[in-house]
Amino acid sequence: MAGTSLAARWFLAGAMALGPAFGAFAQEDAFKNFRTPDSTGKMPKLNAFSALPGGPPGILSKDVQFDAKLTSDGQPMQEGLTWRVFSPIAGDDGKLPLVASSEGGSASFQLAPGDYFVNCAFGRAGVTKKLKVPESGNVPKQTLVLDAGGFVLNAVAGTDQRIPPKELSFSVYSAEVRDNGDRALVMSDVKPNTVVRLNAGTYHVVSEYGDVNAVVRADIQVEAGKLTQAVLQHRAAQITLKLVSQKGGEAIADTAWSVLTAAGDVVNESVSAFSMMVLSEGEYLAVARNKTKIYQRSFTVKAGRNTEVEVLMRDTPQVAGGVTSDRN
Repeated sequence: MAGTSLAARWFLAGAMALGPAFGAFAQEDAFKNFRTPDSTGKMPKLNAFSALPGGPPGILSKDVQFDAKLTSDGQPMQEGLTWRVFSPIAGDDGKLPLVASSEGGSASFQLAPGDYFVNCAFGRAGVTKKLKVPESGNVPKQTLVLDAGGFVLNAVAGTDQRIPPKELSFSVYSAEVRDNGDRALVMSDVKPNTVVRLNAGTYHVVSEYGDVNAVVRADIQVEAGKLTQAVLQHRAAQITLKLVSQKGGEAIADTAWSVLTAAGDVVNESVSAFSMMVLSEGEYLAVARNKTKIYQRSFTVKAGRNTEVEVLMRDTPQVAGGVTSDRN
């Protein structure tokens, strides 16, 4: 995909036209909002099970209870958690054996005396704790603090032009830049209005509008126990090209299109009567090839202003360098 990154701007949706879902950095009670399923990070369904007694003869398994909080001073989570208990001794495959698992809110397992690793996952957020189950005495309830929050992403074109969800996608990266200049990918192809659950911290978000060159980036802070709604602003618009014999005429079929930037770089090519694409703001040249003739026209893309661009066929095309050409 050809394209260049544009400077991202946070858009504060105070205008009534956008509605409440378009507030940048609008934070709400995470316990209410995080009940929305996270389609991008949901684990496969697991049937809850516990390890069978495996200690020395006469040593019984003990009941161990677990709960988790988003923040240290928050309330225990009632749903959306995935619990996994592992043995600390790797198996023949080099992996830690899974000895117990459960989904939902709080969990309770029957565990034989010994050492374990307990992992609690909440979407893409998670925490792991080492647990020792003694041979004598009870095990106190184990409370894990996820230190997690999340965000909901969306974007507009121009100041307030809504973008169809099918035209938008987001990728989430870590904030740290590696030595080679890349960032670690956290998750890709995130759809608008999806609740993304993550550990607290800063994340680098890339928003793509269409599939040509409309790309914006922003760093978003995830705070523990909070859900942030963020809107990124694209300086782009949807453009429809058509080759016509007269203004307002029917589009000519079997037309090959090329779109070039002002610097002469090709950003999109297609073959159709109507060539539709999303382009970032700027100056472009549309080149239409129909049979043996070439027609072209310069046009300007303005943010948020979806436009139809007509390229006219002339009665007497000019010939330059052996190629029939017409410049509108």
